[in-house]
Amino acid sequence: MSVATKLAQFGKKHIARGIGRSTELVISKAKGTYVYTVEGKKYLDLSTGIGVTNTGHSHPTVVKAVQEQAANLVHGQVNIFFQKPMLDLIQGLLPRMPSPKLDTFFFWNSGSEAVEAAVKIARHATKKQNIIVFQGSYHGRTFGTMALTTSKTIYSAGFSPLMPGVHVAPYPYFQQWAAHKADPKKFDADWCGEEALQQLELCLKQRSDPQDTAAILIEPIQGEGGYVVPPKNFLAGLRKICDKHNILLICDEVQSGFGRTGKMFAVEHFDVVPDILVMAKGIASGYPISAVVSRKEIMDKQPPGSMGGTYSGNAISCAAANATLKVFDDEDLLKNCNVRSEQFFKGLKSKLPGLLPEGVTCDIRGKGLMIGIEFMGVPYGFASSVASEALKNDTILLTTSIYETLRLIPPLNITEEETDLALERVTASVAAAVENLKKA
Repeated sequence: MSVATKLAQFGKKHIARGIGRSTELVISKAKGTYVYTVEGKKYLDLSTGIGVTNTGHSHPTVVKAVQEQAANLVHGQVNIFFQKPMLDLIQGLLPRMPSPKLDTFFFWNSGSEAVEAAVKIARHATKKQNIIVFQGSYHGRTFGTMALTTSKTIYSAGFSPLMPGVHVAPYPYFQQWAAHKADPKKFDADWCGEEALQQLELCLKQRSDPQDTAAILIEPIQGEGGYVVPPKNFLAGLRKICDKHNILLICDEVQSGFGRTGKMFAVEHFDVVPDILVMAKGIASGYPISAVVSRKEIMDKQPPGSMGGTYSGNAISCAAANATLKVFDDEDLLKNCNVRSEQFFKGLKSKLPGLLPEGVTCDIRGKGLMIGIEFMGVPYGFASSVASEALKNDTILLTTSIYETLRLIPPLNITEEETDLALERVTASVAAAVENLKKA
């Protein structure tokens, strides 16, 4: 029995079964776009830890900053001190916000915690309870965020009763709307966007009166729901509805933020400014930190002592986040993201359709390097089959959503040559999965 097999078996025995895992690889090192197993095998990583290591694994600038910070201050508890790495981080983040009005921050550890903090802030500031979320949304797996997540039942099944006061409205995932499937030209993306807005208005009339609704919470581009980009009119209409009814708009940019879509935050594609913005994942290149930002008049309604946490805004994580911002500037990551995005989309759209059998289509969608590939007309498990074939091709490729969807989440500094290699391996994996279909 190999060392890797022994370690994997040990892990399965002693790590909670509730953690799902897409591979049984045991890794010991990662650098740039690659991860390495304990036996030295090298894998092209198109997952970046689910959109976390946006600067690539172990970026030298981030590593150096962490090493230096660890030698000076590891833990400056937020309820006791101001600590310089956090203050530096705020200075670095302020000019990158979608609006200068978003000027007051609260730091926590994970995306789920930050979402819960945003809900806490919204409820307290408005003195209202209800939160409206959207079908297919993912906001976390903690107790509060389970109630807000609707992408899959696995995240909350068997854990009821969940947090009350949550209502669900349709999301304009037009690719799966019956009307769009029946007549794509008549019932196009914009029509679906307007219809979703009308359904939201119905929700406010039938289930959650505006006077009881604290906030509407949305991912500007859905993540676990399928990497679904809404029509532009939807976000703009959502902002108008919130303004009309005095409801706060919370944008969850945990997965779509920090350059993932080719802009610092995905809301910038839609010319919309939220009242509260949530960020995590890519903020610190793999170190645990999340943040909530809002207008000062909203955040100042919180009484001192009502917010905080033992590790909130940890000094080392803040140092990693500061170094991450430096990499964004020094290497012009947003530019590279957009250039590589064009390369990915051009390659996928030219190669994938010709590999698919009659009756099977694929929708290649996304922004920047947040790329979804949904296969239609295939049996259940096809996307997982592609991911399994990718693993045989020494490539980490993830699925997402309840539909047959793949997601490509490479680092934002992936090179032209690595992108060519990724395209080669992804298309080869799809071709192999198609052959498996023919044999079944």
